[in-house]
Amino acid sequence: MFGHPHGVLRTYDIDRKMMQTLTVGLGDRSYPIHIGSGLLDKTELLQPVLPRKRATIVTNTTVAPLYLEKLRQTLLGMGIESKPIILPDGEQYKNSETLNLIYDALMANRCERTTPLIALGGGVIGDMTGYAAATYLRGVPFIQIPTTLLAQVDSSVGGKTGINHPLGKNMIGAFYQPQLVLADTDTLNTLPDNELSAGIAEVIKYGLIRDLPFLEWLEQNMHKLLARDKGALQHAIACSCRHKADVVAADERESGERALLNLGHTFGHAIETGSGYGTWLHGEAVAAGTIMAADLSQRMGWISAEDVVRIRRLFKQAGLPVAGPPLGSEKYLHLMGMDKKVQGGKMHFVLLKAIGHAVVTGDVPEESLRQTLSACIKYD
Repeated sequence: MFGHPHGVLRTYDIDRKMMQTLTVGLGDRSYPIHIGSGLLDKTELLQPVLPRKRATIVTNTTVAPLYLEKLRQTLLGMGIESKPIILPDGEQYKNSETLNLIYDALMANRCERTTPLIALGGGVIGDMTGYAAATYLRGVPFIQIPTTLLAQVDSSVGGKTGINHPLGKNMIGAFYQPQLVLADTDTLNTLPDNELSAGIAEVIKYGLIRDLPFLEWLEQNMHKLLARDKGALQHAIACSCRHKADVVAADERESGERALLNLGHTFGHAIETGSGYGTWLHGEAVAAGTIMAADLSQRMGWISAEDVVRIRRLFKQAGLPVAGPPLGSEKYLHLMGMDKKVQGGKMHFVLLKAIGHAVVTGDVPEESLRQTLSACIKYD
């Protein structure tokens, strides 16, 4: 299964429904990403990574009533007993207190080093479950079953796990790769419209940083994504995952190219932290943050005003915000100064040299940054 190169898609006919599989190429830690409709009940996909008779499913109060029983029955069909851990839903619960609820349940259930943790949910569940898996007994097996578009195209792939701190988003965590990512597109049927749009923000990101033809496809097919056209969604997920797999295989621990995946995130994380976790969805904050990054790129003389208008138009078409909340420039600057990409006391930004070509730079004049903040904040 892991023999083909990372980023290369394979297509299978499972019960006459097309499934696509690609591999994140990390040597003996390589793993498949399966993308398609009706995958939650496919025991043959889970069997290779679930050899034991026990598993723990971590989910939340929103996803559990929808998909927990289906997954438990699939596991039972493989002879695997599963115990669920059901957490409160929301970014505001992505913290050490909620993480401890996972540890409490694992210890109460006497889970062993061979007992896998299965994340069933969106990015918050995936990040917290992965961090629990990385740290419980110093590492247990971990499987991602993302149920939101944002998680399917981005956060479930690549092994970034962690929790938020009151002073900064995702400041505590670990790189810990899953053994499998199972992206069942049917779970998007129950996704609220604003969360679908939030996922599209991360999809657009891939076009902006490294794939102009994909961005052009998004401009022509955004209406299909918003209408939840299965073919369009699967294409968008597969293209996004292929880019993520390529980047992660080349730079697993973000020492170089992987940092480009943070387009809009320095501004976006400041929006999330400054507004209070859960006030803005992550994808909404990334959308507004990407407009800020585009505006700053123009002020650096790299892209044109027409490029910025084009980028803003696409985010608006996706139903996403294109201006940040009025936190005040000083608060933005303070929060961005707490970002993980600060090096040597200097803020680093992912900016656009051109649409389809991103770079990381720390050489941003403060006056240009302040002008961007003034121009891209929505005042009531």
